[in-house]
Amino acid sequence: MSIRNNADSTASMSTLMKQTLKQKLAELVPAWQGQVRDALAPGELVNEPCAVIAFAEEVPKSSWAGYRRIIRIAPYARFTEGGAEQLEIWSSKLVEGLHQVRLQDTEGNAFTCIYLGSSDCDRIDSGASFITRSLRFGVYVPEVVEQDLAIETQDSSLLALQNWTQTELGSSWSVYRDTWPGGYDSPSVLWRLASYDIAEAGASTLEVRKQLVGHVMTGNPVATRNNVIRLVEQLGIQARIAITVAGSEEASESRRYVTVDDVSADLQADAYLNGQIRLTLQERIRRPGTDVPFIRQVHHSRGIE
Repeated sequence: MSIRNNADSTASMSTLMKQTLKQKLAELVPAWQGQVRDALAPGELVNEPCAVIAFAEEVPKSSWAGYRRIIRIAPYARFTEGGAEQLEIWSSKLVEGLHQVRLQDTEGNAFTCIYLGSSDCDRIDSGASFITRSLRFGVYVPEVVEQDLAIETQDSSLLALQNWTQTELGSSWSVYRDTWPGGYDSPSVLWRLASYDIAEAGASTLEVRKQLVGHVMTGNPVATRNNVIRLVEQLGIQARIAITVAGSEEASESRRYVTVDDVSADLQADAYLNGQIRLTLQERIRRPGTDVPFIRQVHHSRGIE
């Protein structure tokens, strides 16, 4: 994909994102129907209660979360008509309706909004007698990667954890690994490998420890919390997870296991960006041997001349 095509794709996604956000704002506050505006030109005044949306800086965030775009949303309430109270009500609706909410544009691209706070104090637009406040949201957008360039881990223990999670939560859930896809669904879980450690456990054995992070996303904070707790409890009970070698699924000797260890959850963590669950999968493997010829015969002599 060329740089120009990348730029065109990013511009198109930004346009679709802004359209999606405008529609969402009008749903949250019906009084803004047809009154969600782009950034005001210098000296331009508002003449009706409205919301102004402006895109700010854009920065890469992480390999699994994509990039973050800062969005500023400013509700305008008429100061002479209980504007301060109205501003509080509208601001609360914006935070409740957008914070950690997954939105999807008309082309199926998904993104998540995270409330980052108000960037300054309330101010009065003296020319139009409106009171306003600037609310900052971080909009996380997964990186769009060409299919032939996408690299997905084939780590057997991560694949086993993905399969176990799918069985535990059921077919209504989507379970991903490594990165959030561009059109990720909700509810969903993302598992990613955070660290990998190998240590000696004997003359011919190695101990492999992998720390994984789990991101649990739903459309409801209570449902998110309950399912995080559910997974942590079940993983705590689960002593080990079976790994089946491809091509020999029926043979019991083809199975090996990883031990589930050190399971914990941070219920306040950012579900999309940081993940709420931490766990370690532990496995012992044989140290690769050195190929040497077998000893077929031994000749012994009683003494040395």
